Amino acid sequence: MKIAVVTDSTATITPEEAAQNDIHVVPIPFTIDGQTFREGVDISTEDFYAKLKVSSSFPSTSQPAIGQMMELYQQLADDGYDAAISIFLTSSISGFLGSVAQIAEEMKDKIKIIPFDCHITSEPMHYIVLEAAKLVKEHEDPDEVIAKLTKLSNTIGDLFVVDDLQNLVRGGRLSNASAFVGSILKIKPLLSFDNPNHSIEAFEKVRSMKKAKLRCEQLFNERIANLDYPVRGIVIHANAPEAGQKWLDKLQTEHPDIDFRLGYFGPVIGCHLGQGALALAWMQDTDKKPL
Repeated sequence: MKIAVVTDSTATITPEEAAQNDIHVVPIPFTIDGQTFREGVDISTEDFYAKLKVSSSFPSTSQPAIGQMMELYQQLADDGYDAAISIFLTSSISGFLGSVAQIAEEMKDKIKIIPFDCHITSEPMHYIVLEAAKLVKEHEDPDEVIAKLTKLSNTIGDLFVVDDLQNLVRGGRLSNASAFVGSILKIKPLLSFDNPNHSIEAFEKVRSMKKAKLRCEQLFNERIANLDYPVRGIVIHANAPEAGQKWLDKLQTEHPDIDFRLGYFGPVIGCHLGQGALALAWMQDTDKKPL
């Protein structure tokens, strides 16, 4: 069986990774100051954040056109693929996966489209996608691939802090916004997808970015303490590479046995988190202990 791996641009898969691993990347569109761009195609991440800094309105995101997605899956079918494992940003912040599920039903006689919700986006999704490509190369059947991706997804933990809550609140992506809006300018809330609904929830209030990072480190240490598998760590930044690298260096010194990677939030996620956001994520290191 010939299986394709399809993902979206929020996974930050590089062109080289896509080519080497036969990954098909769908760009997510976003609009800023009345102009619509396709992430990773029409504008660089650096230029997006430069525009965001001087933007007169809050940016917004949208889904790729249904017709565009159907053309992609039809092309895959024409190229001899029997199935397409489709890993897109979590359904808790986008309806894209639901749209793909509808397309899967419409095109079931042409190609088996398998939507997979990894309940996350950005860099953790990056590793989910690469793992999917590796499993496909190893000739795993689709059901086995999905079972292993589910297992890997369940090892993901994340903690993040934004410099300003306004983008999340106005975009409707913060599920418990009412509890935090009143003090929006006074706090640095800790947020996470790691909850039963896999939605962005603020769960603790901290008074400064420094204290927020220290609290993230404390929670990270607590949550990995009794795991029976090795983890990889990821520090992710929204146009704050120096702050991200400094935090990674500290974490790497404190955890020399863990491999840390510095990643970034691209424009689509940046639309919601704004400038300066920092995240700490972790998941099973499948290079050290395969699924």
